[in-house]
Amino acid sequence: MTSIIKLTTLSGVQEESALCYLLQVDEFRFLLDCGWDENFSMDIIDSLRKHVHQVDAVLLSHPDPLHLGALPYAVGKMGLNCAIYATIPVYKMGQMFMYDLFQSRHNTEDFTLFTLDDVDAAFDKIQQLKFSQIVNLKGK
Repeated sequence: MTSIIKLTTLSGVQEESALCYLLQVDEFRFLLDCGWDENFSMDIIDSLRKHVHQVDAVLLSHPDPLHLGALPYAVGKMGLNCAIYATIPVYKMGQMFMYDLFQSRHNTEDFTLFTLDDVDAAFDKIQQLKFSQIVNLKGK
């Protein structure tokens, strides 16, 4: 059986920027990372917004904001509602990174892009996986 694969770059090509790709395998759509840059560029969010309701699953590869920084915004403000997967270390370190990022921004400016509740809601959706754990994925 042949699969049709399509990769759409939402951000992170030919530059050091937030990473976010939409990988479609047949009818299943994976969001590979959900990063945001340190300037919280809305261009990244605008690209993600066009596809957010088509996403069947999110796969997070690294715990830093360039790989998962937009996740609280996507879940809390854009209604991203799908399975989210990360290894246990990515989950734990990512949650600490996002708490720290929010707190450092909140302490120095009027930061309203997302809240700690958005961070908690996003990380509550993450299914923590062991390294090389096999998971069967189903579309919406």
